[in-house]
Amino acid sequence: MDQITADAPERPIDEEQAELIDEFAFFDDWMQRYEYLIDLGRKLPPLDDAYRRDAFKLKGCQSQVWLVGEKRGDRLVFHAISDAAIVSGIIALLLRVYSNRTPREIMDTEPDFIPAIGLDAHLSPSRKNGLGAMLKAIKERARAELDTA
Repeated sequence: MDQITADAPERPIDEEQAELIDEFAFFDDWMQRYEYLIDLGRKLPPLDDAYRRDAFKLKGCQSQVWLVGEKRGDRLVFHAISDAAIVSGIIALLLRVYSNRTPREIMDTEPDFIPAIGLDAHLSPSRKNGLGAMLKAIKERARAELDTA
C-alpha cells in the first residue's frame, strides 16, 4: 500500500478491523508497532489548506488535528491530518475503518481493533484523549447525517 486514500475501495468494515489486528500481530514489540504506525501516518494524503483552519480543528487533542467529513452518495468520506507523527498514524487507522462507509455502518461499529491491537494500553493519556476526540467527531458526523435523513 503506497498511500492511504480516504475513498479507496474497501472491504466490509469487520474485515478491515480484522486486517488491522493481523497487521499489528506481525510485530514483536511496541517499538515496531509505533514505527509501523508512524509509517502509516506518512502515507496519508495531504489535507487541502482550505481545511487547515480552526473550523476543522479538533478540540481535545494535544497535537493539532484537522478532520473533515464529506458526504459522497450514501457514504461519508473523511480526510484528516495531524502535525504529530503517531497521531497521523492513528488517523490512518481510523480512516481505514470508518471512511467511505454509510452513516449507519459508522454508528453501528465499535472500534474493536483498538483494544485488540493494544493501542489503548500503549498511548499516553493525552493521545488517548485525542483518539477519543477523533472517534467522537466521526460518530457525531455520522449521527448528524442520520438525523437529517
